Amino acid sequence: MAGASKGGKGGKNAKTKKDAGHSRPQYAMRVVDSATCAVCKSQCERGLRYLAKMAEPGAVGKGVPCILTRKLIN
Repeated sequence: MAGASKGGKGGKNAKTKKDAGHSRPQYAMRVVDSATCAVCKSQCERGLRYLAKMAEPGAVGKGVPCILTRKLIN
């Protein structure tokens, strides 16, 4: 079919924006490494688990989200 195009503006497949008031709040947390968890004043369960995992020989980690640095984003 000549002239038919997908994904153009307007058509019946156009997506509508969802109302932001009905969605759950979203949070952002910093990813910290085991050195940060080790010196933390209020160590959480997730951080202690990560510390134990990183204490094993040959362990490679990419960090863990810190619940104490949680910030609300929209």
